[in-house]
Amino acid sequence: MTSMGKTRRMVSVGLCGAALAAVLAAPAQAASGEEPAGEAVGGRPGWQLTQTGVDARFRGLAAVSRDTAWAAGSKGTVLRTVDGGLSWRNVSPPGAAELQFRDIEAFDARRAVVLAIGEGEASRVFRTEDGGATWTESFRNTDPRAFYDCITFFDRRHGLAMSDPVDGKYRILSTRDGGKSWEVLPDAGMPAALPGEAGFAASGQCLVSSGPKDVWLATGGGATARVLHSGDRGLTWTVAESGIPAGDPARGVFALAFRDRAHGIAVGGDYRPDQASPRAAAVTADGGRSWREAGTPPPAYRSGVAWLPHSRSAALAVGPTGTDLTTDGGRTWRTVDTGSYDTVDCTPDGGCWASGEKGRIARLGRATD
Repeated sequence: MTSMGKTRRMVSVGLCGAALAAVLAAPAQAASGEEPAGEAVGGRPGWQLTQTGVDARFRGLAAVSRDTAWAAGSKGTVLRTVDGGLSWRNVSPPGAAELQFRDIEAFDARRAVVLAIGEGEASRVFRTEDGGATWTESFRNTDPRAFYDCITFFDRRHGLAMSDPVDGKYRILSTRDGGKSWEVLPDAGMPAALPGEAGFAASGQCLVSSGPKDVWLATGGGATARVLHSGDRGLTWTVAESGIPAGDPARGVFALAFRDRAHGIAVGGDYRPDQASPRAAAVTADGGRSWREAGTPPPAYRSGVAWLPHSRSAALAVGPTGTDLTTDGGRTWRTVDTGSYDTVDCTPDGGCWASGEKGRIARLGRATD
């Protein structure tokens, strides 16, 4: 276990979404480089970097509460905190150092399911019921054509994982027992994929769910960037164009967030740092049947997005060049931090977490002496 090793500690921020949005939007909250935001003026909330003691890139993040979170990343690394990020325990599965973990779903401080991505047998699922003390491999992909990208759960028992297209259609994996066993769903209800189309394993948010049965799948790489929706846990799907630019393997929708089964946000762009990402956000108010481009999108590629707790209009989007805030449901965005993060997740008790490269994991909090 590593400790913070600092004279400052983080005070938990448990504000509602509107209050969090208000303080994040204050001009003093912007920060740059490796410095966490929010420490300077009156202890206002902002991203507070924690000390993880590792250099893995954490694209997988599961926030359970203001105190408890899990992160999954490169080099087969899984970390867990139960004290708000003051300390992190390395709970990586044994022998997983060659795997790339890109998504993790956690039910509480003890139970979690983590997805490793890659071609063929590199795509695997592990689960723990004892806080990461022991892990069980519950799925290993044996089809060399499949490449799993993301995983989501509707509740503690029912979940899905998605693979890039196999035989022209996205492949969906289903569990009914909390990830203990998995089966490939029939693809009769899945629309055909576009040439070159795939999902992006950039933030664990290319497959997201809301409520007991609704799930959305984000795509890119094809002629258009699309969002697929299922209202029956992955058996049948409809598809809509997002309006986010695609037409290149590096462009498309990288992340989705739904605050209910109707209202959602899509973010993405072009992940190459030397390429612009115009029109890289869109919103829906009808469950993904139609999407509208953001009037003022984030200024650059964004790979993760999350609604602020108990808010109907505020959300955060993150990427390698910064964090953006919307207070109008995704129609306009404003940069509030310039630190590098790949994914973001918020919890009902008012906790928000972000993670990314070089072992970076931050919590939305305020620092005090």
